[in-house]
Amino acid sequence: MTTFTPTSPAEILSAVQWAVAEEAPLEIVGHGSKRAIGRPLQTEHTLDLSRLSGVTLYEPAELVLSARTGTPLAQIETLLAENGQQLAFEPMDYARLLGQEPGKGTIGGVLAANLSGSRRLKAGAARDHILGIHAVSGRGEAFKSGGRVVKNVTGYDLSKAMAGSWGTLAVFSDVTFKVLPAAETEVTLAVRGLLDDNAAAAMSLALGSSAEVSSAAHLPERIAARVAGGALGNEAATLLRVEGFGPSVSYRIGALKDLLRYAGPLQEIAGEASGTIWRDVRDCVPFAGSDKPLWRVSMAPADGHAMVMALRMQSAVEVFYDWQGGLIWLSMEMGEPEDRLVRAAVQHFGGGHATLVRAAPGVRAATPVFQPQPAALAGLAERLKSEFDPRQILNPGRMA
Repeated sequence: MTTFTPTSPAEILSAVQWAVAEEAPLEIVGHGSKRAIGRPLQTEHTLDLSRLSGVTLYEPAELVLSARTGTPLAQIETLLAENGQQLAFEPMDYARLLGQEPGKGTIGGVLAANLSGSRRLKAGAARDHILGIHAVSGRGEAFKSGGRVVKNVTGYDLSKAMAGSWGTLAVFSDVTFKVLPAAETEVTLAVRGLLDDNAAAAMSLALGSSAEVSSAAHLPERIAARVAGGALGNEAATLLRVEGFGPSVSYRIGALKDLLRYAGPLQEIAGEASGTIWRDVRDCVPFAGSDKPLWRVSMAPADGHAMVMALRMQSAVEVFYDWQGGLIWLSMEMGEPEDRLVRAAVQHFGGGHATLVRAAPGVRAATPVFQPQPAALAGLAERLKSEFDPRQILNPGRMA
């Protein structure tokens, strides 16, 4: 078994070319924080990018940052915070959920997994902020896409095609992201005690208002106590985040209070307390510290609570909702994942995507971890894979 630890793009190219010549599949890893997501790999060789680290360009005035792909995300976020900036899509850290040490994720992994956080409603995901990449395909060919300026439009936007590919199409050596100013003020309005259906209605009402809500989540009873060290207490909490300049935030929070005055008891949470809550929601902390199978379901916000109710008639589950209910974290209580049960329920209530995020290796090997694609889309994905990695060298079998 060989582990390659490149420190330069040239060494990545050399390692992949060797693998292609030897027809020796490679597992591609950064610091391994998301290694347990996807089907288990059966590879003898590993391409470890953890030593390919460092910020190579940062121009705060131009809102652009470039870094080697093994650069820890925590290091980049610290640098941006020192300059009053941020990755607006606030990428999730899977570490606590998967029993890893927080802060180990890399900037390359952010793009490979197309990460995002609770602000996705407003800011999108990694693919919406990537400007350019340098990479090596599974053919052993170096290529680049995009550039280091926001208005670069040359050629096909392969940078976005790589988002969510989980290392199966190419090995990134450098990535360039657009960054944005951080909000001056953050306040969360919590509506307490709502059931799931009423919470969905309240979030929809808030998002449809002029209050410019940047995040909306619902933590059912008992789940709420698992975030921010229990600061919210046990009662259900429907969370609405408002960000921006102080006077504007105050005005919009006031408007939300007036709009939701009959929905339930209202609680205002400001500053770092608000930030802590949203970090825990983003990182799925309510379901950390467990080995129970965990599903990440994405579907229409209006249908999520009905799907969950149908599932609860067949199995014991715990859930909470993000993205106005469009993202559902679902923990199964039966001891093993029921992929047919979950996906049938999602399909019955309008369709969507269900991904098995956490399960034992044996279960992940026997279960379609990622949502099975329709025939036409699966054919397109297969052709894309054959163009970039015809010999199945990069992370073979991780996604399908």
